[in-house]
Amino acid sequence: MNDLQPALPVLTARDLCREFSLPGDRSLEVLSHLDLDIHEAEMVAIIGLSGVGKSTLLHCLGLLDTPSSGQITYRNGGQTWRSPGLSEPQRCDLRNQFIGFVFQFFHLLSDLDVLENVMLPAIVGTPKSDWKQRKPEIESKARALLETVGLAGREEQAPGTLSGGERQRVAIARALINNPRLLLCDEPTGNLDSSTSEKIHTLLRQLHEDLGTSILVVTHDPDLASRADRRLSMVDGRFEDSADHTGG
Repeated sequence: MNDLQPALPVLTARDLCREFSLPGDRSLEVLSHLDLDIHEAEMVAIIGLSGVGKSTLLHCLGLLDTPSSGQITYRNGGQTWRSPGLSEPQRCDLRNQFIGFVFQFFHLLSDLDVLENVMLPAIVGTPKSDWKQRKPEIESKARALLETVGLAGREEQAPGTLSGGERQRVAIARALINNPRLLLCDEPTGNLDSSTSEKIHTLLRQLHEDLGTSILVVTHDPDLASRADRRLSMVDGRFEDSADHTGG
């Protein structure tokens, strides 16, 4: 008899709703009683037309926005956090340590070089008293990540001197610097040409397989979606196939 229990999901969302207030005491429901599980080392793609709530969902899951109702649970080993109920410092720590973000428009800082951009989340997450001791380790890891994404030797360049695909590779390396359990990608190839997009697709899938990081990607790109372990289609703030949202 096998007494092993299946691992709990890295992220669980239950009955998630997000409404926005409109003039005249009206409201717009963008997320409607939505459930979702993201499992360990799973890559999930969310597809759907513009305006159905995909990015809003990602922002709520990434603690960049707050749902109107419902609960999100984050798990890392034996630790569990639930939102609502998190303090602002806890939200900041989860965004920095548990979650990595990759956006469509890169959001690199122009006054930092490539290496410094990759190091930034680790710098933010390191107490000042520990920085001198940890700096060599963080810098070494940032260099290794840049090599992994094919940008070795570009560490001292300014982001503005890179192509769009190269800047997205820097953004991916930055998202991985703190070993996140969950990588959230919002249209990561939406601003790139088809050839560059293909390279980013391959890179994301390879990183997923090599690192075992759980990935949730919002995309209009059918090729990127086809590389995921599971695909969910959103319509009017909920998943079209309600039986598939938990991966069962």
